Amino acid sequence: MLRKIPFSWVLCFFIPFLLSLSNLFAAAPEPLPERLRAWLDEVGPLITPRERDAFLALAADTDRDAFIRRFWEVRDPFPQTPRNEARERWESRLPEARRRWGGTRDDRARIFMLNGDTKAVRAWFDEQGFSEVETAILQISPGNETHLHAPRTELTGGDGARATRYFRTSPEFAAKKLLAAGEARIFEFARVFRDRERGDLHLPEFTMLEWYRADASYDAVMADCVVVIAHAAQATGIGRFSFRGREADPFAEPELLTVAAAFERFAEIDLLATIRNGVGDRLALAAAANTRVRVTDDDTWSDIFSKVLVEHVEPNLGQGRLTVLFEYPAPEAALARTKAADPRVAERFEVYACGVELANGFGELTDAAEQRRRFAADMDQKER
Repeated sequence: MLRKIPFSWVLCFFIPFLLSLSNLFAAAPEPLPERLRAWLDEVGPLITPRERDAFLALAADTDRDAFIRRFWEVRDPFPQTPRNEARERWESRLPEARRRWGGTRDDRARIFMLNGDTKAVRAWFDEQGFSEVETAILQISPGNETHLHAPRTELTGGDGARATRYFRTSPEFAAKKLLAAGEARIFEFARVFRDRERGDLHLPEFTMLEWYRADASYDAVMADCVVVIAHAAQATGIGRFSFRGREADPFAEPELLTVAAAFERFAEIDLLATIRNGVGDRLALAAAANTRVRVTDDDTWSDIFSKVLVEHVEPNLGQGRLTVLFEYPAPEAALARTKAADPRVAERFEVYACGVELANGFGELTDAAEQRRRFAADMDQKER
């Protein structure tokens, strides 16, 4: 017996069939020419996964060529000039990468292409009248920072006597000796070491750039950081910072945000209300933060502050552009002086991109008695 098929069923089967036929007869993408395959291979260390996918999805060479022009345009640190310094620098390194590693796929070639050298940054410091210095790596004292731990070693003298020494966590104390001796502007590319640190954002050994401007304002050092980050981005040919799905333009005007404003915006906490006479009120901050973070009985004011900062504030910083987070609360002043206009906060700042801290700085504390008090408090906390 012949059964009638509903018209709607016919459409359900017939339309997909027609669509499949149209796909068969659609124009196929033009094959990727050798020159474009070579370009994609050579920018491998620089191109993001999203950009690569977008490039490969293009069907025509004209669109691919337009993509390449745009790829370099967004990386141009000075788009108002006819030259594209990022492209020039990248292409100037390619012959050396080809000669030494046959291209840019080798890990050593990737490092060479991305890191290049430090000439651009050194040149900027030279223009600003800084002197490059080199200070000792081994130190008698490891420093008093509460959350930093210096690796240690033992030295043996000619007489067999043994002495403990520590690998520096930063060149700070040695550099300040030079400042006390009369140096006014110094910088160092320092190899530094951190014990108990290992992860995506922390290594036990890395190079730190540190510099000092004697008799300069806190704001001047902030401006230094923004310029140095831009020079570093330009030297590596990176048009935008990208990390875990976030992006930031290192050449855009940075966001300026106080710590108090950040806590209010991202955690709805009145941070300055929990500081009295320069000291953090642990009970007040615990009450304000207990719905935002897990607070334990042995958490100090600084512990709770750090939890809120890490969980609610930092992930929102450096989105689209750099963020300069400044005016840290007085209990977190570290080696910074407090502000004369508001002693609840200190002249300390950090610079963020894509939720990651890139740099920090201080208006340096020069009160010896206050510094000794802080050192003693830090040592007590470190031994807690």
